Amino acid sequence: MTREQQQRTKIKICGLKRPEDITYVNEAKPDYCGFIIEFPKSSRNVTGDQVRTLTANLHPDIIPVGVFVNASPERVEELLLDGTIQIAQLHGQEDEDYIRRIQRNTRHQVIKAFSVKTTQDIELALQSPADYILLDQGSGGTGKTFDWSLIPEITRPFFLAGGLGPDNLEQAVRTIRSYAVDLSSSVETDGVKDRSKIVEAVNLVHK
Repeated sequence: MTREQQQRTKIKICGLKRPEDITYVNEAKPDYCGFIIEFPKSSRNVTGDQVRTLTANLHPDIIPVGVFVNASPERVEELLLDGTIQIAQLHGQEDEDYIRRIQRNTRHQVIKAFSVKTTQDIELALQSPADYILLDQGSGGTGKTFDWSLIPEITRPFFLAGGLGPDNLEQAVRTIRSYAVDLSSSVETDGVKDRSKIVEAVNLVHK
């Protein structure tokens, strides 16, 4: 376990799309917030221009993350370099060359998401050149967990995602000891972000 991982677990609230969502996270103070950028299949999809408008009011202590699915590297680089986002999170079939290009051209960090169904999936993730790996159930935002017993002792910082909510968040922080946890659908009510759920989740992790 690295010294970085032994510190307080961090939390990311993902899928923000409304001005109210920014108000909620500014109050709750998660470490990261995520925007699903230009991926129309997602109900949480936002454009780069919308993200710029939203992050203009974001508390400076909260790091904005752009979530992409097979976007052109030029577009990812553009949004990193113009300050719209600070970190790129990749959820498609982006390969190692793609990741290294983003890192080289922008000097910004990259999170690469991996769907976990077997121990081999995690072994593959551990080989990624990304700054952080994110271990998820598969399709993002489903509210489902994967088998946490598949996770070995990991010495690199990773994000844990998939089905995290008030009922299992404390257990995840205590037993998995990931660098960060990533929540989206569990802090929503009827498909939109819920202030009280966001505040509760951040308090559970940061207490």
